[in-house]
Amino acid sequence: MPFDLQPLLIGKLLQLRPLNEDDFAGLFKAASDPLIWEQHPEKDRYREDVFRKFFEGAIKSGGAFAVIDNENGTIIGSSRYHGFNEAESEIEIGWTFLARKYWGGIYNREMKDLMLKHAFRFVENVVVIIGPENLRARKAVEKLGAVLIGKRSDDTGKERVIYRLTRSDYPIL
Repeated sequence: MPFDLQPLLIGKLLQLRPLNEDDFAGLFKAASDPLIWEQHPEKDRYREDVFRKFFEGAIKSGGAFAVIDNENGTIIGSSRYHGFNEAESEIEIGWTFLARKYWGGIYNREMKDLMLKHAFRFVENVVVIIGPENLRARKAVEKLGAVLIGKRSDDTGKERVIYRLTRSDYPIL
């Protein structure tokens, strides 16, 4: 069965739907807070010109989501699937951010639960690749039960840490 990279995922708090070109203004509004990016390797992503490159990459990826608050219909962030590897039974979840108002656990948890539950219909393993200094992101994936499995350099030479979640160890299934 082929992996569906952009399903509609609906939870109690959030809806994840395929990101589209018309979402730029709403997503940039959610991303324009410098504090969102302070621990991120690309610390100036709150600037429109820098964010536009991120957004264009998200659209081209074919696996990006707009994260919508069910209560008010506002775009509050984004995440995506990337690098489906059928032979390794693995996919990456990444490029995730939420507006600061939605930090603190329940929104990120529901977003990741929706994405993981969907992913584990198709693969055994999900990886999350994070800049080593991004302690907020690292703590968030550790709360999900992700295990640090190693480090690697990306295509720009920057070091990243790699976490893995395995279907058999994920508690919501």
